[in-house]
Amino acid sequence: MSDSFWTSEEYDEHAHELYNVGDLDGALETLKEGITLYPDAVELYVGLGYARLAREEFAWARRAFQQALELEPDHEDAMVGMGEVLLRFGRTEEALRLFRDVEAMGFDDDVELMLTMGRALYRSGAFGRARDVFVRLVAARPDSAEAVAALGYTLHRLGNEVEAARHLRRALKLSPALHEARIYLGHLLYERGDATGAQREFERVPPTDHWDSVAVYRLLEIRGGLDRAEREDRALAVWRERLAFLDEMENDPIERLLAEVEDRMGGESSGWELFDDDQLELFEGGAEPQSVRLTVRLPGGMVFRGDWLYVVRQMRDEAGFKHESVFTFMRRLAEGWHERAGVDVPATDPEAFLRMAAEARLLHLEIDE
Repeated sequence: MSDSFWTSEEYDEHAHELYNVGDLDGALETLKEGITLYPDAVELYVGLGYARLAREEFAWARRAFQQALELEPDHEDAMVGMGEVLLRFGRTEEALRLFRDVEAMGFDDDVELMLTMGRALYRSGAFGRARDVFVRLVAARPDSAEAVAALGYTLHRLGNEVEAARHLRRALKLSPALHEARIYLGHLLYERGDATGAQREFERVPPTDHWDSVAVYRLLEIRGGLDRAEREDRALAVWRERLAFLDEMENDPIERLLAEVEDRMGGESSGWELFDDDQLELFEGGAEPQSVRLTVRLPGGMVFRGDWLYVVRQMRDEAGFKHESVFTFMRRLAEGWHERAGVDVPATDPEAFLRMAAEARLLHLEIDE
């Protein structure tokens, strides 16, 4: 890749650049080449571990972190990475011990490390433990908007909407441009019935920075712009245009495929296999868009439109599980329905999932063939 050898630091930096733009294959090749030249460079093994994590190659990630820890047993990034891998394998107590050791080493105020630990616990469904990590981080770094927002998201998952909203507002005072937190707050207010507050928060995010079609839809709904025929209303036209853009992008089969890949590479991601069951959604629908269009209404009033897969994706994103695959989310929801209502809903196919949920009156389904 170069006429002269790079230093191990240069290999690490270049791999980070490739990772940050989503080129995981390039990052992996760079790291592996660097390791052949610098087999004792612990940072290259750590980078390799995180690249493997992003690709959900957990066994390979574990091996890379193990190699890093053999070289430097108290390397904090490798310890946190290994903890996340252990969570993926269900070895929660071992992961927690590693996380506690990292904090005890003096990294309890390190925003990136603590966020990584808390988010790993959040993704594993350990919301209470994630909350505890974020509480400690916020106490140590009350100036970190990301930390305060992360605590807010977790409190919401734990059902404490009042404290969640309070922390999101606090995060936005620290960083008004934290659009993810503002849109999340808008959804919270909307669910509470505070349409005025939700509108205020949604509108504070510029249209071009809105990537949540549900938020744009709700804003138009609040402002009466969904059924209004007056196209000369420019204030609403810009939002209609944004919603149309997002709908077109999200319903395009190629864009939908890329979005799924991006979701999975965001870290905010099997072992030895190339594919697993959760990756089947990447190939749903083939090269042609599905002709079926449907509308799904949930008991709380939320409405989702699109084809089978896209509707379930919207439900997943709105529920706060965007880090999961569609099939993992369907399994989670089906298990909850079984526990609460005694209904068995299949979780292997979006169409069967929605049809059976509708038959059980867990949601309302309208199909426009």
